[in-house]
Amino acid sequence: MARERGRRVSAGRAGPASPGAGWPADPATASTPVARTAPEVHQLAVAAADCAELDARVSVCRACPRLVAWREETAAVRRAAFADQPYWGRPVPSFGPPDARLLIVGLAPAAHGGNRTGRIFTGDRSGDWLFAALNRAGLARLPTSVAADDGQHLIDTRLVAAVRCAPPANRPTPQERDTCRPWLVRDLHLLRPGLRVIVVLGGFAWTALWPALGAAGYPLPPRRTPFGHGATVDLAGLSIIGCYHPSQQNTFTGRLTAPMLDQVFAEAVERLRESH
Repeated sequence: MARERGRRVSAGRAGPASPGAGWPADPATASTPVARTAPEVHQLAVAAADCAELDARVSVCRACPRLVAWREETAAVRRAAFADQPYWGRPVPSFGPPDARLLIVGLAPAAHGGNRTGRIFTGDRSGDWLFAALNRAGLARLPTSVAADDGQHLIDTRLVAAVRCAPPANRPTPQERDTCRPWLVRDLHLLRPGLRVIVVLGGFAWTALWPALGAAGYPLPPRRTPFGHGATVDLAGLSIIGCYHPSQQNTFTGRLTAPMLDQVFAEAVERLRESH
C-alpha cells in the first residue's frame, strides 16, 4: 500500500522499513503537498524554497498514473534477489549538496536500484560504474553506492534524473518527461549561483535538459548540438558535457569503458578548476 504524504511504501510481507534499514531519511512529512497533475507539479516546484523542500515534494509526487502504478507494483512484487527487502517505491529525489557546482543528469531511477533503495544510482550496476568513476575523480567519498545509509557522500556534485520515477522498460513517455520537467527546472534554478558544469548521461537526458535550461533562464545556443559521448556545449559560465549512460547495455558491449567515463569526469573537474 502506498502512503502518500511523507511515508514510505510498505510492500509485501517485509512491511515498512525501520530507521537504519538502508533507506534514506524521509525528506517528506505529513504536511508535504502532493502533486497529482502536471499543473500541480509546476506549481509546487516553483514554490519550493530550497533543495530540501524540493526533494520532499518530489518524493511524494503522483502526477503520472502509469509511473505510479509501475513503481508501486515493482515495490510490491520485487525481484527475487531482494525479496526480503522493503522497497522505497516512490519518486527518487536528487542526491548531493545544494551548493554543488557540478550537476549530473541521468534518465530515471532503476526499478530495482533507486526505486528499491530510495537513492538515485544506488544499488544497481549503472550506479556501480558511475560511483566508481566519481570516486576516482575525487567527486565521491566511496567507490560504491549500495544503500542510502552506506556513508556515501558526493563532493561538489549533485545527481538528478530527468524523470524521478522508475519507468517500465526504462522508457518514460515524452508526456511523462515533460510532466516531470519542472522538478529539474527548479533544481537548475536553485543551483544556478554556483553551477559551472553539467554532465549529461545519455541521449534521453540530453534531450530533456535543453528545454529545462531554457525554462530556468539560461541562454540557449541557436542550434542544438547533437548528443554524443564527449559532446561539449559552452554557455555563459556553464559547460555541458555529454556522456554515454553507464547502462548494462553500454558497459557490457564496451560502448562505454571505465577510461571513457574517467575522461569525461576529468574534463568536468578541470573545468571546475578553471571556473574558480
